[in-house]
Amino acid sequence: MIKRLSCFLLFHLLSLMACPIDRSQFPTDFVFGTSTSSYQIEGAYLEDNKSLSNWDVFSHIPGKIKGGGTGDVAVDHYHLYMEDVELLHSLGVNSYRFSISWARILPRGRFGRVNQAGISFYSNLVNELLRRGIQPFVTLNHFDIPQELEERYGAWLSPQIQKDFGYFAEACFKALGDRVKYWITFNEPNLMVKFQYLTGEFPPGLCSAEYGNSASEPYIAGHNVILSHATATQIYKNKYRVKQGGSIGIVMSADWYEPLRNIPADVLAVQRHLAFENAWFVDPFIFGDYPPEMRQILGSRLPTFSAEERRMLQSNKLDFIGINHYTTLYVEDCLFSPCKHGHFPGDTFTHVTGERDGHTIGTPTEMPNFYVVPRGMQQIVEYFQKRYNNVVMYITENGYPQGDNNSSISQNELLNDKERVEYIANYLSFLNVAIRNGANVKGYFAWSLMDNFEWFYGFTLRFGLYHVDYNTMKRKPKLSAQWYKEFLNGSKTLIRRTGGFQSPRRMRC
Repeated sequence: MIKRLSCFLLFHLLSLMACPIDRSQFPTDFVFGTSTSSYQIEGAYLEDNKSLSNWDVFSHIPGKIKGGGTGDVAVDHYHLYMEDVELLHSLGVNSYRFSISWARILPRGRFGRVNQAGISFYSNLVNELLRRGIQPFVTLNHFDIPQELEERYGAWLSPQIQKDFGYFAEACFKALGDRVKYWITFNEPNLMVKFQYLTGEFPPGLCSAEYGNSASEPYIAGHNVILSHATATQIYKNKYRVKQGGSIGIVMSADWYEPLRNIPADVLAVQRHLAFENAWFVDPFIFGDYPPEMRQILGSRLPTFSAEERRMLQSNKLDFIGINHYTTLYVEDCLFSPCKHGHFPGDTFTHVTGERDGHTIGTPTEMPNFYVVPRGMQQIVEYFQKRYNNVVMYITENGYPQGDNNSSISQNELLNDKERVEYIANYLSFLNVAIRNGANVKGYFAWSLMDNFEWFYGFTLRFGLYHVDYNTMKRKPKLSAQWYKEFLNGSKTLIRRTGGFQSPRRMRC
């Protein structure tokens, strides 16, 4: 019954006249895939000599995770990876982005031995992907680190982490680099350090409201992340790149922002907000220093790079930038006049909202401050294109959240996710416009392959193309998985035009 219903809805979506998007509109060598991360899917949190990670500890603290979930089992990818590779193969993707659990490879960081069982797991996964014609894109750090490094010296707040990260990265290059050609050092460090040391929503949960120093710690941690990336990149380029022939980059959390009011102060506030959000971590690799907007506001609170560090940054530039884009919001200036609703957390002196004059910027979703605004995809890509001289880019995450904290939502409703189909198709349409306008984008990864543990939201949000029954771990394709498969097969897909659809300029329908 479910299968027949899904087929009916898919046919209904494809039969409604609208602006089409299909695989042939992208370059023939364009990469299409899906993304996951280790803590969110693997489980097996203490198997085969793996140690506790910071998330293993944090998720067990009462009140930290919505619904009380943990990643102890997650969706059991550690035991079901063969099945999950088969899901990827059935979709028809040519790439898969996943991350490596640091605590599975080096349970005690550089203070202990490499765990061969962990190496074997990822080696087997890579081999199976390649056997199926799927290119692995490997992220070294997707928020999780060995808990021992937190307890020994405070993790990202200490320069010691730079040496540890380089040691970890080299262990991965050495073991997998003969087959892995795309490396990502960090996933969303701009979001990670703020949630760790400003709002306290990520481990170690530091924020000035309870303990910690939110005025300086996010910037100290960010500085160590940037230098850790440079350390790993230098090791790769000096010792492995010539022989292995790969590339290495970083991934940013990159929402788009628009001025709340059509006034110069709000226009400047958007640029300032983008500088604190993205240029914070990218400018040092391209220009050798932090963006001037940050220097002007933060002064001595923002660390400085030594002459030697600047040379290291300049000699180890990014091969590519990954863009995780989901939504667009309005920005209001709070620097030149006080905001009625308070500041955005941090030092941007901005107020961020999804509403203006009683209307939302796009269709709301089950996730707070997450609106469907497809035009933002084109805008954020062209922002990176212009600011960074059209460096190679990949859309490394893009996806739609379904709520799952309401028992009245049936599995049929979760499986027939037409909103996700419309979301992906419309965002791809605007990505296509950016590419036709000259943006050097080489690939797109949907978040996520399957439903999983969504950090402090636990299991209350579902982003997967495949539905996961968290009791049985059974995977089932959603309507979006069927659509993505048809899209990748080259079908001339027609997407339903709704109030949330915004036709890209210059797009002929």
